[in-house]
Amino acid sequence: MDDQDDELGFDGGGYDVDDWTRLKPFVGALATLDDVQRRVAIFALGDTHGGRPIEMEMPQPVIWWDDDGEVAAVAVQAEAHQTEDGEIMEVLGLILPDGGGAVALLEDVDLVDDSDPIWRKLVAEAIGDETGEDDEED
Repeated sequence: MDDQDDELGFDGGGYDVDDWTRLKPFVGALATLDDVQRRVAIFALGDTHGGRPIEMEMPQPVIWWDDDGEVAAVAVQAEAHQTEDGEIMEVLGLILPDGGGAVALLEDVDLVDDSDPIWRKLVAEAIGDETGEDDEED
């Protein structure tokens, strides 16, 4: 996996609405704890069965519906895992605009285009308005 290591990597840096495409997805395999520790994957699930990568284009802008409301994120990892009860969980590894990582169920996110005005607004709010412009007029 040495050749792939140069192409992957969760650098911990944030992003804005214009540079999110630089985020490197973890695709084609199930992540291991070692992958998470090397910061090439967001999560690794070891207590499930029959895991498989989910085929989807990544990085993928999403709006995540967490307990606090809407959160802008970019999905960089997608896996399906079977629980002990036989239920299939579709899990996403997300990178937040401030560079943090999060894990969400696919059913808890809306896949959006980077032109989505709500996603763009949420990204701008999360990182602060770096353009120096604000809604107030002086």
